[in-house]
Amino acid sequence: MRRRRRRAEAGRCTSCTGRRAARRRRRCFCGGGCEGWSTHRVGQSGWAGRRSRGLGQARRWCGSTPSPSARAWPRSQSSVTARASIPASPSSSPPPLSLPLIKDMLPDVVVYQFAPLDCPDAIESFIGYWKPSLILLMESELWPNLIMSAAEKGIAVALLNARMSLKSFNRWSVPLGLPLVSLMLSKLSLVIPLSTTQAVRFQLLHTPPYKIHFAGDLKYAVGDVEVREKELNTIKDLQRQFNDRPIWMAASIHRGEEEVILHVHGELIKAYPSLLLILVPRHPQDIKNVSLALKKHKVNFVLRSTMELVSINTRVYVVDTLGELRMLYRVTPIAVVGGSFLPSLSGHNFSEAAAAGCAVLTGPHVGHFYHMLVEMWQINPLAVKQLTGEAELLEVLKELLGDSKALEARQGAAKDAFSIMAHGVVNRVWNLVSRFAIDAQQKRGIVD
Repeated sequence: MRRRRRRAEAGRCTSCTGRRAARRRRRCFCGGGCEGWSTHRVGQSGWAGRRSRGLGQARRWCGSTPSPSARAWPRSQSSVTARASIPASPSSSPPPLSLPLIKDMLPDVVVYQFAPLDCPDAIESFIGYWKPSLILLMESELWPNLIMSAAEKGIAVALLNARMSLKSFNRWSVPLGLPLVSLMLSKLSLVIPLSTTQAVRFQLLHTPPYKIHFAGDLKYAVGDVEVREKELNTIKDLQRQFNDRPIWMAASIHRGEEEVILHVHGELIKAYPSLLLILVPRHPQDIKNVSLALKKHKVNFVLRSTMELVSINTRVYVVDTLGELRMLYRVTPIAVVGGSFLPSLSGHNFSEAAAAGCAVLTGPHVGHFYHMLVEMWQINPLAVKQLTGEAELLEVLKELLGDSKALEARQGAAKDAFSIMAHGVVNRVWNLVSRFAIDAQQKRGIVD
């Protein structure tokens, strides 16, 4: 009682460690009826939620938006998977840093809401308020409390683009972990794996075989999105600035990879003096390292955020803004997709580059994107070029910059392969979701 009294006098919740903030009308997830600020990590990243302002912050909390009677709730942790879930969702839980990137893409009927951390009280409060009739988890988003709580309430849970790393699979396969993961996976209504390898892993962890079905990779649907008018204007502006110079782009470059890219670019400039590199670091915090590397190599560069015009002396155009990669693929004929040139990395989605009609190159370390690589190779071996390292990157770029026919062949192959893989993927996924999740609920009388 003394502790509760001291907390109340200090303006803190008597049931948890949350601060009271009556003027903000936010709701605590402690389960004790508090109406104050909760210091539990709520949302995919608490710091991002607290730093955000406007709609993003206001909708972190259950109770901040009127609760609809029934909805599908996709939950994701990356901007690409968040965008991939848009076609099937009237409600969405995007990661905090992705919210500014996707909110303009969401239809008016979609409510976006930061989801709570996977702790029992938070999940019970969140689900109890929003009352979803269907939960769509993306890729490796296996949240035990969320899945078990939903199953207890008869809410269907589907895992789309399902994947599990070998490291996670080995961890769950031990005698102590197997019964736990088996119980959790048995509560899923549907699992749509990325590949046969992924399907086998889920089966070995005792996912019921009748719940595993193939439909394709939803990430192909991300690239197949119309360019908005604002993006078209930006593309035209950049094309005017680049002034028909030879261009190549290095996208999603991780720390350490910039040295590989800049060394190759330095060699290429010897043969093509007017060559321009569009360099897109994967993480905003790496911009400083990239800038230092450019200064070290004495390279004339421009940061996109400064809005400085590209001159004939500019050698590298550094994109230090978020959410523009899909648009930038439309101003370059060649796209090198990073996150793949160091052994510690595991590749990135290159379907967006293929959708834009780029000649697509990637490094040797592609992780779970290898299934996408194989699928596109099966359609046309020229669709994506996987490189062995820096030396081959330099060799292939010289070929593409000097041979227009070779460049056009790879551009066409990538575009065609993407079109074939993307065709009907959203419909196939939704038909499975409808069949195994929604129909099952209708039989139990949970949804109309």
